[in-house]
Amino acid sequence: MEPSHKDAETAAAAAAVAAADPRAASSSSGVVVQVREKKGPLRAAIPYMPFPVAVICLFLNTFVPGLGTFVSAFAVLCGARTDLPDRHVCCVFWLNIAAALIQTLTAIVMVGWIMSIFWGMDMVILARYKEQGIPQQL
Repeated sequence: MEPSHKDAETAAAAAAVAAADPRAASSSSGVVVQVREKKGPLRAAIPYMPFPVAVICLFLNTFVPGLGTFVSAFAVLCGARTDLPDRHVCCVFWLNIAAALIQTLTAIVMVGWIMSIFWGMDMVILARYKEQGIPQQL
């Protein structure tokens, strides 16, 4: 099938507009999409720590799976904020201990080690948000 005359005119007009103003072509759709991540209880229990402490926890999680997560559990007892404001501090502490145990026990099959490294990276990302005062949109 050949393109119709009207399609050719529309394409030519769009090309002329894009050549005149490059922003016009990209803003013509007018659709805004917002994506919000839903966190599970273990992921939401990661505390917002000071940046140096988060880096230490990442280092510990990299070389001894679960150790940095275990240390971060005590940061919760020291007053670190989490994304679980409706839960008691002890509950969030035990969620972090459970995450550390899962990482340690499954490190044998590499799953826990990888999870532990990602957990440490999440700690650093959350610390960076806290340090810069940026509201988290993850």
